[in-house]
Amino acid sequence: MGKFFNAVRSIFEYKEDPSYEFVLSNANSQKESLGTGSNIKEKVFSEYNKNIEFIKDKYSTLINSDIKIREFYINVQNKQYKSFIFYIDGMINTDSINHFVLNPLMLKNMTNTSTAQEQVVTNPDKVTIVRPFDIQSYIMDSLMPQNDVSTSEDFSDIFSQVNTGVCALFVDTIPLAFLIDAKGFEKRSIATPENEFIVRGSQEAFIESIRSNTSLLRRYINSENLIIENTAVGKVNQNKCCICYMKNIANPELVAEVKYRINNLEIDSIISSGELEQLIKDSQFDLPQMIATERPDRVANYLLAGRVAIIVNGTPYVLIAPAVFSDFLTSAEDTNIQHQFSNLLKIIRLLALVITLLLPGFYIAITIFHQELIPTELLFAIVSSRSSVPFPIIFEIIIMDISLELIRESGVRVPSALGQTIGIVGGLILGEAAVSANIVSPILIIVVALTGLTAFAVPDYLLGFHLRIARFVYVFAGYFAGFFGIAFVIFVHIGILASIDSFGVSYLSPYAPFSVNSTDGYLLDPIWKREKRESFLDTIRQEREKHISMKWKFGGKS
Repeated sequence: MGKFFNAVRSIFEYKEDPSYEFVLSNANSQKESLGTGSNIKEKVFSEYNKNIEFIKDKYSTLINSDIKIREFYINVQNKQYKSFIFYIDGMINTDSINHFVLNPLMLKNMTNTSTAQEQVVTNPDKVTIVRPFDIQSYIMDSLMPQNDVSTSEDFSDIFSQVNTGVCALFVDTIPLAFLIDAKGFEKRSIATPENEFIVRGSQEAFIESIRSNTSLLRRYINSENLIIENTAVGKVNQNKCCICYMKNIANPELVAEVKYRINNLEIDSIISSGELEQLIKDSQFDLPQMIATERPDRVANYLLAGRVAIIVNGTPYVLIAPAVFSDFLTSAEDTNIQHQFSNLLKIIRLLALVITLLLPGFYIAITIFHQELIPTELLFAIVSSRSSVPFPIIFEIIIMDISLELIRESGVRVPSALGQTIGIVGGLILGEAAVSANIVSPILIIVVALTGLTAFAVPDYLLGFHLRIARFVYVFAGYFAGFFGIAFVIFVHIGILASIDSFGVSYLSPYAPFSVNSTDGYLLDPIWKREKRESFLDTIRQEREKHISMKWKFGGKS
Protein backbone atom coordinates (compact mmCIF):
# COMPACT_ATOMS: atom_id res chain seq x y z
CA MET A 1 0.00 0.00 0.00
CA GLY A 2 2.88 2.33 0.75
CA LYS A 3 4.31 1.79 -2.73
CA PHE A 4 0.95 2.68 -4.24
CA PHE A 5 0.73 6.00 -2.35
CA ASN A 6 4.31 6.81 -3.26
CA ALA A 7 3.52 6.23 -6.94
CA VAL A 8 0.46 8.47 -6.75
CA ARG A 9 2.43 11.14 -4.90
CA SER A 10 5.15 11.00 -7.57
CA ILE A 11 2.55 11.76 -10.25
CA PHE A 12 1.22 14.85 -8.51
CA GLU A 13 4.66 16.00 -7.41
CA TYR A 14 6.05 15.85 -10.93
CA LYS A 15 6.04 19.62 -11.14
CA GLU A 16 8.76 19.74 -8.51
CA ASP A 17 11.29 18.38 -10.99
CA PRO A 18 14.01 21.05 -11.52
CA SER A 19 14.00 20.52 -15.28
CA TYR A 20 10.27 21.17 -15.35
CA GLU A 21 10.67 24.36 -13.32
CA PHE A 22 13.37 25.50 -15.72
CA VAL A 23 11.10 24.89 -18.71
CA LEU A 24 8.18 26.56 -16.97
CA SER A 25 10.23 29.61 -16.09
CA ASN A 26 11.33 29.93 -19.70
CA ALA A 27 7.75 29.60 -20.86
CA ASN A 28 6.66 32.30 -18.43
CA SER A 29 9.43 34.58 -19.61
CA GLN A 30 8.18 34.06 -23.15
CA LYS A 31 4.67 35.04 -22.08
CA GLU A 32 5.95 38.16 -20.38
CA SER A 33 7.87 39.18 -23.47
CA LEU A 34 4.87 38.57 -25.73
CA GLY A 35 2.24 40.20 -23.53
CA THR A 36 -0.72 38.98 -21.56
CA GLY A 37 -4.30 38.11 -22.34
CA SER A 38 -5.94 35.74 -24.78
CA ASN A 39 -3.43 36.43 -27.57
CA ILE A 40 -0.45 34.89 -25.76
CA LYS A 41 1.82 32.97 -28.14
CA GLU A 42 4.16 30.36 -26.66
CA LYS A 43 7.11 30.06 -29.01
CA VAL A 44 8.90 26.80 -29.76
CA PHE A 45 12.28 26.46 -28.06
CA SER A 46 15.43 25.74 -30.02
CA GLU A 47 16.54 23.34 -27.25
CA TYR A 48 15.32 19.77 -27.57
CA ASN A 49 14.82 19.09 -23.86
CA LYS A 50 12.73 22.20 -23.27
CA ASN A 51 10.33 21.32 -26.06
CA ILE A 52 9.76 17.74 -24.99
CA GLU A 53 9.32 18.65 -21.32
CA PHE A 54 6.91 21.44 -22.18
CA ILE A 55 4.79 19.06 -24.29
CA LYS A 56 4.84 16.36 -21.62
CA ASP A 57 3.52 18.84 -19.10
CA LYS A 58 0.84 20.30 -21.34
CA TYR A 59 -0.52 16.88 -22.33
CA SER A 60 0.04 15.19 -18.95
CA THR A 61 1.80 12.27 -20.57
CA LEU A 62 2.26 10.51 -17.24
CA ILE A 63 -1.47 9.78 -17.12
CA ASN A 64 -2.57 10.33 -20.74
CA SER A 65 -2.46 6.96 -22.45
CA ASP A 66 -3.11 8.05 -26.06
CA ILE A 67 -0.41 10.74 -26.32
CA LYS A 68 2.56 9.22 -28.12
CA ILE A 69 6.09 10.65 -28.26
CA ARG A 70 8.68 8.85 -30.40
CA GLU A 71 12.30 9.94 -29.96
CA PHE A 72 15.01 9.24 -32.55
CA TYR A 73 18.04 10.73 -34.32
CA ILE A 74 18.42 12.33 -37.76
CA ASN A 75 21.88 11.68 -39.22
CA VAL A 76 23.40 14.38 -41.41
CA GLN A 77 27.13 14.27 -42.32
CA ASN A 78 27.96 12.02 -39.38
CA LYS A 79 26.19 14.43 -37.06
CA GLN A 80 23.18 13.33 -35.10
CA TYR A 81 20.25 15.67 -34.41
CA LYS A 82 18.00 14.61 -31.56
CA SER A 83 14.39 14.62 -32.75
CA PHE A 84 10.95 13.45 -31.72
CA ILE A 85 7.47 13.25 -33.12
CA PHE A 86 4.34 13.47 -31.05
CA TYR A 87 0.78 12.65 -32.02
CA ILE A 88 -2.49 11.31 -30.64
CA ASP A 89 -2.94 7.59 -31.04
CA GLY A 90 -6.07 6.77 -33.01
CA MET A 91 -6.08 10.11 -34.83
CA ILE A 92 -3.34 9.35 -37.37
CA ASN A 93 -2.48 6.71 -39.93
CA THR A 94 0.39 4.78 -38.37
CA ASP A 95 1.44 3.28 -41.71
CA SER A 96 1.95 6.76 -43.15
CA ILE A 97 4.02 7.76 -40.13
CA ASN A 98 6.17 4.64 -40.36
CA HIS A 99 6.80 4.69 -44.12
CA PHE A 100 6.79 8.38 -44.98
CA VAL A 101 8.08 10.05 -41.79
CA LEU A 102 10.20 7.78 -39.62
CA ASN A 103 11.66 5.76 -42.49
CA PRO A 104 13.18 8.67 -44.47
CA LEU A 105 14.19 10.60 -41.36
CA MET A 106 15.96 7.71 -39.64
CA LEU A 107 17.36 5.72 -42.55
CA LYS A 108 18.28 8.34 -45.15
CA ASN A 109 21.77 9.71 -44.34
CA MET A 110 23.45 12.66 -45.99
CA THR A 111 27.14 11.81 -46.46
CA ASN A 112 28.29 14.15 -49.23
CA THR A 113 30.66 16.60 -47.52
CA SER A 114 30.37 19.39 -50.03
CA THR A 115 26.61 19.19 -50.05
CA ALA A 116 26.40 19.03 -46.29
CA GLN A 117 28.63 22.00 -45.69
CA GLU A 118 27.51 24.30 -48.45
CA GLN A 119 25.04 24.71 -51.30
CA VAL A 120 26.44 25.93 -54.58
CA VAL A 121 24.05 27.89 -56.77
CA THR A 122 24.92 29.25 -60.21
CA ASN A 123 22.85 32.16 -61.47
CA PRO A 124 22.36 33.09 -65.15
CA ASP A 125 25.21 35.64 -64.91
CA LYS A 126 27.71 32.83 -64.26
CA VAL A 127 28.29 34.05 -60.71
CA THR A 128 28.73 31.27 -58.16
CA ILE A 129 27.04 31.82 -54.81
CA VAL A 130 28.00 29.70 -51.82
CA ARG A 131 25.33 29.35 -49.17
CA PRO A 132 25.70 27.63 -45.77
CA PHE A 133 23.89 24.38 -45.25
CA ASP A 134 20.37 24.73 -43.77
CA ILE A 135 19.12 21.69 -41.86
CA GLN A 136 15.55 23.03 -41.85
CA SER A 137 15.39 23.33 -45.63
CA TYR A 138 17.04 19.94 -46.04
CA ILE A 139 14.43 18.24 -43.88
CA MET A 140 11.57 20.01 -45.63
CA ASP A 141 12.84 19.52 -49.18
CA SER A 142 14.56 16.13 -49.00
CA LEU A 143 13.32 14.10 -46.04
CA MET A 144 9.58 14.77 -46.11
CA PRO A 145 7.81 12.82 -48.85
CA GLN A 146 4.40 13.69 -47.41
CA ASN A 147 2.24 15.87 -49.66
CA ASP A 148 1.06 18.21 -46.87
CA VAL A 149 3.81 19.54 -44.58
CA SER A 150 3.90 22.96 -42.95
CA THR A 151 5.82 24.65 -40.15
CA SER A 152 4.81 26.63 -37.09
CA GLU A 153 6.63 28.49 -34.33
CA ASP A 154 3.71 28.76 -31.90
CA PHE A 155 2.79 25.98 -29.52
CA SER A 156 -0.87 27.06 -29.56
CA ASP A 157 -1.09 26.46 -33.30
CA ILE A 158 0.85 23.21 -33.02
CA PHE A 159 -1.42 21.85 -30.30
CA SER A 160 -4.50 22.85 -32.25
CA GLN A 161 -3.21 20.95 -35.30
CA VAL A 162 -2.17 17.87 -33.33
CA ASN A 163 -5.60 17.71 -31.70
CA THR A 164 -7.15 17.33 -35.16
CA GLY A 165 -4.92 14.44 -36.23
CA VAL A 166 -1.65 16.05 -37.34
CA CYS A 167 1.79 14.70 -36.40
CA ALA A 168 4.35 17.24 -35.13
CA LEU A 169 8.11 16.83 -35.64
CA PHE A 170 10.64 18.66 -33.44
CA VAL A 171 14.35 18.73 -34.24
CA ASP A 172 17.10 19.94 -31.93
CA THR A 173 18.45 23.46 -32.73
CA ILE A 174 15.40 24.28 -34.91
CA PRO A 175 12.96 26.69 -33.17
CA LEU A 176 9.89 25.46 -34.97
CA ALA A 177 7.88 22.30 -35.57
CA PHE A 178 7.08 20.46 -38.80
CA LEU A 179 3.37 19.67 -39.03
CA ILE A 180 2.72 16.53 -41.06
CA ASP A 181 -0.83 15.78 -42.16
CA ALA A 182 -1.29 12.05 -41.63
CA LYS A 183 -4.90 11.86 -40.42
CA GLY A 184 -6.27 8.36 -40.18
CA PHE A 185 -9.04 8.32 -37.57
CA GLU A 186 -12.15 6.21 -38.00
CA LYS A 187 -15.21 7.90 -39.44
CA ARG A 188 -18.63 7.02 -40.67
CA SER A 189 -18.95 6.34 -44.37
CA ILE A 190 -21.21 8.47 -46.57
CA ALA A 191 -24.72 7.03 -46.48
CA THR A 192 -28.26 8.00 -47.41
CA PRO A 193 -30.02 10.85 -45.57
CA GLU A 194 -31.81 9.75 -42.41
CA ASN A 195 -34.30 12.61 -41.97
CA GLU A 196 -34.51 14.26 -45.41
CA PHE A 197 -35.23 11.30 -47.63
CA ILE A 198 -36.55 12.05 -51.11
CA VAL A 199 -37.68 9.83 -53.95
CA ARG A 200 -35.99 11.58 -56.84
CA GLY A 201 -32.63 13.14 -56.16
CA SER A 202 -29.25 12.57 -54.57
CA GLN A 203 -28.96 9.82 -51.98
CA GLU A 204 -25.82 11.15 -50.28
CA ALA A 205 -25.71 12.82 -46.88
CA PHE A 206 -23.14 14.72 -44.86
CA ILE A 207 -21.16 12.92 -42.15
CA GLU A 208 -19.26 14.07 -39.06
CA SER A 209 -15.92 14.63 -40.87
CA ILE A 210 -15.56 18.25 -41.94
CA ARG A 211 -13.19 17.47 -44.82
CA SER A 212 -15.49 14.79 -46.20
CA ASN A 213 -18.32 17.32 -46.13
CA THR A 214 -16.32 20.00 -47.96
CA SER A 215 -15.29 17.45 -50.58
CA LEU A 216 -18.97 16.62 -51.14
CA LEU A 217 -19.67 20.29 -51.81
CA ARG A 218 -16.73 20.48 -54.23
CA ARG A 219 -18.16 17.56 -56.15
CA TYR A 220 -21.53 19.26 -56.51
CA ILE A 221 -20.14 22.73 -57.29
CA ASN A 222 -17.45 22.45 -59.92
CA SER A 223 -16.21 26.02 -59.70
CA GLU A 224 -13.12 27.85 -58.55
CA ASN A 225 -15.42 30.55 -57.14
CA LEU A 226 -16.50 28.30 -54.27
CA ILE A 227 -14.70 29.63 -51.18
CA ILE A 228 -14.31 27.46 -48.07
CA GLU A 229 -12.73 29.38 -45.20
CA ASN A 230 -11.60 27.68 -41.99
CA THR A 231 -12.06 29.13 -38.53
CA ALA A 232 -12.05 27.83 -34.96
CA VAL A 233 -14.76 28.32 -32.34
CA GLY A 234 -14.20 27.81 -28.63
CA LYS A 235 -11.28 28.72 -26.41
CA VAL A 236 -10.93 25.22 -24.96
CA ASN A 237 -11.67 22.72 -27.70
CA GLN A 238 -11.28 25.10 -30.71
CA ASN A 239 -13.68 23.15 -32.89
CA LYS A 240 -13.16 23.65 -36.60
CA CYS A 241 -15.81 25.38 -38.72
CA CYS A 242 -15.96 26.15 -42.41
CA ILE A 243 -17.69 29.17 -43.94
CA CYS A 244 -18.68 28.41 -47.55
CA TYR A 245 -19.93 30.82 -50.20
CA MET A 246 -19.66 31.68 -53.89
CA LYS A 247 -17.41 34.71 -54.17
CA ASN A 248 -18.92 35.82 -57.49
CA ILE A 249 -22.53 35.51 -56.27
CA ALA A 250 -22.91 36.00 -52.49
CA ASN A 251 -23.34 39.47 -51.05
CA PRO A 252 -19.99 40.49 -49.44
CA GLU A 253 -21.83 42.18 -46.57
CA LEU A 254 -23.65 38.93 -45.80
CA VAL A 255 -20.37 36.99 -45.82
CA ALA A 256 -18.74 39.58 -43.57
CA GLU A 257 -21.66 39.44 -41.12
CA VAL A 258 -21.45 35.65 -40.84
CA LYS A 259 -17.70 35.81 -40.23
CA TYR A 260 -18.10 38.60 -37.67
CA ARG A 261 -20.63 36.67 -35.59
CA ILE A 262 -18.66 33.42 -35.60
CA ASN A 263 -15.32 35.08 -34.85
CA ASN A 264 -16.76 37.05 -31.93
CA LEU A 265 -17.99 34.20 -29.75
CA GLU A 266 -16.35 34.18 -26.31
CA ILE A 267 -17.15 30.61 -25.30
CA ASP A 268 -15.10 27.68 -24.07
CA SER A 269 -16.42 24.99 -26.36
CA ILE A 270 -18.89 24.10 -29.07
CA ILE A 271 -19.71 20.61 -30.28
CA SER A 272 -22.56 20.78 -32.80
CA SER A 273 -24.08 23.06 -35.39
CA GLY A 274 -27.21 23.27 -33.24
CA GLU A 275 -25.24 25.01 -30.49
CA LEU A 276 -23.65 27.38 -33.01
CA GLU A 277 -27.05 28.23 -34.48
CA GLN A 278 -28.35 29.36 -31.09
CA LEU A 279 -25.29 31.58 -30.60
CA ILE A 280 -25.39 33.45 -33.90
CA LYS A 281 -29.10 33.77 -34.73
CA ASP A 282 -30.70 37.20 -34.56
CA SER A 283 -33.70 36.58 -32.32
CA GLN A 284 -34.08 34.26 -29.35
CA PHE A 285 -37.64 33.29 -30.27
CA ASP A 286 -38.20 29.56 -30.71
CA LEU A 287 -38.61 30.00 -34.47
CA PRO A 288 -35.82 28.50 -36.62
CA GLN A 289 -33.80 31.25 -38.29
CA MET A 290 -31.21 29.16 -40.11
CA ILE A 291 -31.73 26.14 -42.32
CA ALA A 292 -30.17 22.92 -41.00
CA THR A 293 -29.80 20.22 -43.62
CA GLU A 294 -27.92 16.96 -44.07
CA ARG A 295 -28.14 17.02 -47.88
CA PRO A 296 -25.15 18.30 -49.91
CA ASP A 297 -27.30 18.86 -53.01
CA ARG A 298 -29.57 21.20 -51.07
CA VAL A 299 -26.59 23.12 -49.70
CA ALA A 300 -25.17 23.42 -53.22
CA ASN A 301 -28.45 24.90 -54.48
CA TYR A 302 -28.48 27.47 -51.68
CA LEU A 303 -24.84 28.40 -52.28
CA LEU A 304 -25.52 28.93 -55.97
CA ALA A 305 -28.48 31.10 -54.98
CA GLY A 306 -26.19 33.42 -53.00
CA ARG A 307 -26.48 32.16 -49.44
CA VAL A 308 -23.74 31.17 -46.98
CA ALA A 309 -23.19 27.68 -45.54
CA ILE A 310 -21.56 26.91 -42.19
CA ILE A 311 -20.07 23.46 -41.59
CA VAL A 312 -19.14 22.43 -38.03
CA ASN A 313 -16.74 19.56 -37.47
CA GLY A 314 -18.37 16.63 -35.70
CA THR A 315 -21.95 17.14 -36.88
CA PRO A 316 -23.66 16.00 -40.11
CA TYR A 317 -25.97 19.02 -40.31
CA VAL A 318 -24.90 22.12 -42.24
CA LEU A 319 -26.34 25.56 -41.48
CA ILE A 320 -27.59 27.89 -44.22
CA ALA A 321 -27.92 31.65 -43.71
CA PRO A 322 -30.00 33.68 -44.16
CA ALA A 323 -33.35 31.86 -44.01
CA VAL A 324 -36.90 33.10 -44.47
CA PHE A 325 -40.13 31.53 -43.25
CA SER A 326 -41.04 29.96 -46.58
CA ASP A 327 -37.73 28.05 -46.66
CA PHE A 328 -38.92 25.85 -43.81
CA LEU A 329 -41.90 24.68 -45.86
CA THR A 330 -39.66 23.67 -48.76
CA SER A 331 -38.36 20.19 -49.47
CA ALA A 332 -35.17 19.21 -51.29
CA GLU A 333 -37.29 17.37 -53.83
CA ASP A 334 -39.18 20.48 -54.99
CA THR A 335 -36.53 21.44 -57.54
CA ASN A 336 -36.23 17.89 -58.92
CA ILE A 337 -39.81 17.55 -60.11
CA GLN A 338 -42.02 19.65 -62.37
CA HIS A 339 -43.28 22.88 -60.90
CA GLN A 340 -46.94 21.73 -61.01
CA PHE A 341 -46.17 18.79 -58.72
CA SER A 342 -43.92 20.76 -56.37
CA ASN A 343 -46.49 23.56 -56.07
CA LEU A 344 -49.18 21.02 -55.20
CA LEU A 345 -46.95 19.67 -52.43
CA LYS A 346 -46.20 23.20 -51.23
CA ILE A 347 -49.91 23.98 -50.97
CA ILE A 348 -50.49 20.74 -49.04
CA ARG A 349 -47.70 21.64 -46.60
CA LEU A 350 -49.13 25.12 -46.09
CA LEU A 351 -52.57 23.64 -45.46
CA ALA A 352 -51.04 21.17 -43.01
CA LEU A 353 -49.36 24.03 -41.15
CA VAL A 354 -52.69 25.86 -40.78
CA ILE A 355 -54.53 22.73 -39.63
CA THR A 356 -51.98 21.62 -37.04
CA LEU A 357 -51.74 25.17 -35.66
CA LEU A 358 -55.40 26.23 -35.59
CA LEU A 359 -57.66 23.15 -35.66
CA PRO A 360 -57.79 22.45 -31.88
CA GLY A 361 -58.30 26.14 -31.13
CA PHE A 362 -61.05 26.43 -33.73
CA TYR A 363 -62.77 23.32 -32.41
CA ILE A 364 -62.86 24.57 -28.84
CA ALA A 365 -63.95 28.09 -29.94
CA ILE A 366 -66.82 26.75 -32.05
CA THR A 367 -68.11 24.31 -29.44
CA ILE A 368 -68.10 26.93 -26.66
CA PHE A 369 -68.84 30.31 -28.31
CA HIS A 370 -69.96 29.79 -31.90
CA GLN A 371 -72.29 26.80 -32.03
CA GLU A 372 -74.37 28.55 -34.70
CA LEU A 373 -71.61 27.87 -37.23
CA ILE A 374 -71.99 24.11 -36.89
CA PRO A 375 -74.67 22.25 -38.91
CA THR A 376 -77.52 21.08 -36.70
CA GLU A 377 -76.91 17.35 -37.26
CA LEU A 378 -73.18 17.74 -36.44
CA LEU A 379 -74.02 19.83 -33.38
CA PHE A 380 -76.34 17.10 -32.08
CA ALA A 381 -73.59 14.51 -32.67
CA ILE A 382 -71.03 16.59 -30.75
CA VAL A 383 -73.42 17.20 -27.87
CA SER A 384 -74.41 13.53 -27.63
CA SER A 385 -70.77 12.38 -27.76
CA ARG A 386 -69.87 14.76 -24.92
CA SER A 387 -72.94 14.07 -22.81
CA SER A 388 -71.20 11.28 -20.89
CA VAL A 389 -67.84 13.09 -20.52
CA PRO A 390 -67.53 14.69 -17.06
CA PHE A 391 -64.58 16.97 -17.88
CA PRO A 392 -64.60 20.39 -19.60
CA ILE A 393 -63.48 20.46 -23.21
CA ILE A 394 -60.24 22.33 -22.45
CA PHE A 395 -59.20 19.49 -20.14
CA GLU A 396 -59.92 16.90 -22.86
CA ILE A 397 -57.80 18.69 -25.42
CA ILE A 398 -54.85 19.20 -23.06
CA ILE A 399 -54.93 15.56 -21.97
CA MET A 400 -54.99 14.28 -25.55
CA ASP A 401 -52.33 16.73 -26.76
CA ILE A 402 -50.00 15.71 -23.94
CA SER A 403 -50.69 12.05 -24.67
CA LEU A 404 -49.86 12.63 -28.34
CA GLU A 405 -46.57 14.30 -27.40
CA LEU A 406 -45.71 11.43 -25.06
CA ILE A 407 -46.35 8.84 -27.76
CA ARG A 408 -44.26 10.81 -30.25
CA GLU A 409 -41.35 11.26 -27.84
CA SER A 410 -41.34 7.63 -26.71
CA GLY A 411 -41.42 6.49 -30.34
CA VAL A 412 -38.28 8.54 -31.01
CA ARG A 413 -36.33 7.35 -27.96
CA VAL A 414 -36.89 3.60 -28.28
CA PRO A 415 -35.07 1.50 -30.94
CA SER A 416 -36.33 2.05 -34.47
CA ALA A 417 -37.79 -1.44 -34.73
CA LEU A 418 -40.17 -0.66 -31.85
CA GLY A 419 -40.86 3.00 -32.58
CA GLN A 420 -43.59 2.45 -35.15
CA THR A 421 -45.21 -0.25 -33.02
CA ILE A 422 -45.38 2.05 -30.01
CA GLY A 423 -46.85 4.84 -32.11
CA ILE A 424 -49.57 2.72 -33.71
CA VAL A 425 -50.46 0.44 -30.80
CA GLY A 426 -50.13 3.21 -28.19
CA GLY A 427 -52.32 5.59 -30.16
CA LEU A 428 -55.03 3.02 -30.88
CA ILE A 429 -55.16 1.57 -27.38
CA LEU A 430 -54.97 4.93 -25.65
CA GLY A 431 -57.64 6.50 -27.86
CA GLU A 432 -60.01 3.54 -27.61
CA ALA A 433 -59.55 3.26 -23.86
CA ALA A 434 -60.11 6.99 -23.35
CA VAL A 435 -63.36 6.91 -25.31
CA SER A 436 -64.59 3.75 -23.58
CA ALA A 437 -63.85 5.25 -20.17
CA ASN A 438 -65.76 8.43 -21.11
CA ILE A 439 -62.68 10.56 -20.52
CA VAL A 440 -62.82 12.18 -23.97
CA SER A 441 -65.35 12.34 -26.78
CA PRO A 442 -64.83 10.42 -30.05
CA ILE A 443 -64.87 13.56 -32.20
CA LEU A 444 -62.03 15.01 -30.12
CA ILE A 445 -59.97 11.92 -30.93
CA ILE A 446 -60.46 12.72 -34.62
CA VAL A 447 -59.41 16.36 -34.10
CA VAL A 448 -56.26 15.45 -32.17
CA ALA A 449 -55.33 12.68 -34.62
CA LEU A 450 -55.72 15.00 -37.59
CA THR A 451 -53.65 17.64 -35.79
CA GLY A 452 -50.84 15.17 -35.14
CA LEU A 453 -50.96 13.79 -38.68
CA THR A 454 -50.67 17.19 -40.34
CA ALA A 455 -47.76 18.09 -38.04
CA PHE A 456 -45.66 15.42 -39.74
CA ALA A 457 -46.23 17.09 -43.13
CA VAL A 458 -44.16 20.12 -42.06
CA PRO A 459 -40.66 19.46 -43.47
CA ASP A 460 -38.56 21.32 -40.91
CA TYR A 461 -37.99 19.69 -37.52
CA LEU A 462 -37.56 22.92 -35.54
CA LEU A 463 -40.58 24.60 -37.15
CA GLY A 464 -42.61 21.58 -36.03
CA PHE A 465 -41.49 22.29 -32.45
CA HIS A 466 -42.63 25.90 -32.77
CA LEU A 467 -46.04 24.82 -34.06
CA ARG A 468 -46.46 22.36 -31.19
CA ILE A 469 -45.84 25.12 -28.64
CA ALA A 470 -47.93 27.76 -30.43
CA ARG A 471 -50.85 25.34 -30.75
CA PHE A 472 -51.42 25.46 -26.97
CA VAL A 473 -51.54 29.26 -27.11
CA TYR A 474 -54.29 29.11 -29.75
CA VAL A 475 -56.18 26.51 -27.71
CA PHE A 476 -56.29 28.76 -24.64
CA ALA A 477 -57.14 31.80 -26.79
CA GLY A 478 -60.09 29.94 -28.30
CA TYR A 479 -61.23 28.72 -24.88
CA PHE A 480 -61.23 32.15 -23.24
CA ALA A 481 -62.28 34.44 -26.13
CA GLY A 482 -63.42 32.34 -29.08
CA PHE A 483 -62.65 33.58 -32.58
CA PHE A 484 -61.76 37.01 -31.22
CA GLY A 485 -58.99 35.52 -29.08
CA ILE A 486 -57.67 33.42 -31.98
CA ALA A 487 -57.68 36.47 -34.27
CA PHE A 488 -55.78 38.48 -31.69
CA VAL A 489 -53.13 35.75 -31.28
CA ILE A 490 -52.80 35.49 -35.08
CA PHE A 491 -52.22 39.25 -35.24
CA VAL A 492 -49.52 39.05 -32.54
CA HIS A 493 -47.99 35.97 -34.13
CA ILE A 494 -47.64 37.64 -37.52
CA GLY A 495 -46.22 40.74 -35.83
CA ILE A 496 -43.52 38.63 -34.18
CA LEU A 497 -42.68 36.99 -37.50
CA ALA A 498 -42.43 40.38 -39.19
CA SER A 499 -40.10 41.72 -36.47
CA ILE A 500 -37.51 38.95 -36.93
CA ASP A 501 -34.49 39.32 -39.19
CA SER A 502 -32.13 36.61 -40.33
CA PHE A 503 -28.71 38.12 -41.04
CA GLY A 504 -30.28 41.34 -42.24
CA VAL A 505 -33.09 39.72 -44.24
CA SER A 506 -36.70 40.07 -43.15
CA TYR A 507 -38.13 36.77 -41.95
CA LEU A 508 -41.30 37.19 -44.03
CA SER A 509 -39.49 38.08 -47.26
CA PRO A 510 -40.52 38.41 -50.05
CA TYR A 511 -43.99 39.29 -48.74
CA ALA A 512 -43.02 41.74 -45.99
CA PRO A 513 -41.55 43.79 -47.52
CA PHE A 514 -43.23 42.78 -50.74
CA SER A 515 -41.09 41.96 -53.76
CA VAL A 516 -42.30 42.01 -57.35
CA ASN A 517 -39.64 39.53 -58.48
CA SER A 518 -41.49 36.45 -59.68
CA THR A 519 -38.78 34.06 -58.45
CA ASP A 520 -39.09 35.27 -54.85
CA GLY A 521 -42.46 33.73 -54.08
CA TYR A 522 -43.37 30.57 -52.22
CA LEU A 523 -44.69 28.81 -55.32
CA LEU A 524 -42.26 27.89 -58.08
CA ASP A 525 -42.24 29.05 -61.66
CA PRO A 526 -41.22 26.64 -64.44
CA ILE A 527 -37.50 26.08 -64.33
CA TRP A 528 -36.98 27.90 -67.61
CA LYS A 529 -38.56 31.05 -66.12
CA ARG A 530 -36.40 31.24 -62.98
CA GLU A 531 -34.22 33.93 -64.48
CA LYS A 532 -33.38 35.90 -61.33
CA ARG A 533 -32.08 35.05 -57.88
CA GLU A 534 -34.04 36.13 -54.82
CA SER A 535 -33.98 39.92 -54.64
CA PHE A 536 -33.88 40.00 -50.81
CA LEU A 537 -30.40 38.40 -50.91
CA ASP A 538 -29.01 41.34 -52.93
CA THR A 539 -26.48 39.08 -54.65
CA ILE A 540 -23.63 40.25 -56.88
CA ARG A 541 -25.11 38.43 -59.86
CA GLN A 542 -28.88 38.71 -59.93
CA GLU A 543 -29.22 36.87 -63.22
CA ARG A 544 -29.47 33.10 -62.88
CA GLU A 545 -30.09 32.26 -66.52
CA LYS A 546 -30.73 33.95 -69.85
CA HIS A 547 -34.22 34.97 -70.93
CA ILE A 548 -34.06 32.21 -73.52
CA SER A 549 -32.43 29.33 -71.70
CA MET A 550 -33.72 26.47 -73.86
CA LYS A 551 -32.09 27.49 -77.12
CA TRP A 552 -32.57 24.00 -78.51
CA LYS A 553 -36.32 24.72 -78.53
CA PHE A 554 -36.61 28.44 -79.18
CA GLY A 555 -33.35 29.04 -80.99
CA GLY A 556 -32.38 32.67 -81.22
CA LYS A 557 -35.95 33.90 -80.85
CA SER A 558 -36.59 36.53 -78.19
